[in-house]
Amino acid sequence: MGEIFDTILGLVLGAIIMYWFYSLFRKKKSKEITEQQSTVILNKIRSVCKLVSVEGDFAEIYHYENTKDSFMSLFRSKKKALIVIKAKAHIGYDLNKLNMRADNDRKRIILSHFPEPEVLSIEPDLQFYDIKNGIFNSFSPTDLTQLNQEAKEHIKQKIPESGLMESAKNEAMQAVLVVEKIVETIGWTLDYSALELPVTEQQSLEP
Repeated sequence: MGEIFDTILGLVLGAIIMYWFYSLFRKKKSKEITEQQSTVILNKIRSVCKLVSVEGDFAEIYHYENTKDSFMSLFRSKKKALIVIKAKAHIGYDLNKLNMRADNDRKRIILSHFPEPEVLSIEPDLQFYDIKNGIFNSFSPTDLTQLNQEAKEHIKQKIPESGLMESAKNEAMQAVLVVEKIVETIGWTLDYSALELPVTEQQSLEP
């Protein structure tokens, strides 16, 4: 009788130990999967990199003039042109600058800081009028590259007074919602309650 009791007791203890090891393995596996999910989603958000929220069109007249000294400064040769700059500027957010951390226990991403909008790209289209070449100073292919760069800088200086930055700030909430949709693709939630963003009448900051 004692041998049967010992056998049953051994089986019970064995079953308990096996269940304990199984539970421990399952918890460890679940933790690894959760941590892997958080890493994947954080990398996925950052891989979007730059998010355009506002686009603006510019049309500016740019007077270009260049004077070159020749023959030991004995002669000065001037070239000039009237340039019409048509440019498209994209304003948005660099998602690499987000401050985020993963709360693995509650399966949520906590977004604590959202960057300021910035100029993501400027695409100029130059049209030349009234081109005048100097005798020893004429336009060359290299000038086009330089003028494209100068045109970008010229448009960049016009952006602050254009209102595009303010428009982009008002669209910040939409950018946050894009991030939220990415997070939801793996069944997690985005907590952005700590952010202070412009909110319209139709939008709410409650996650």
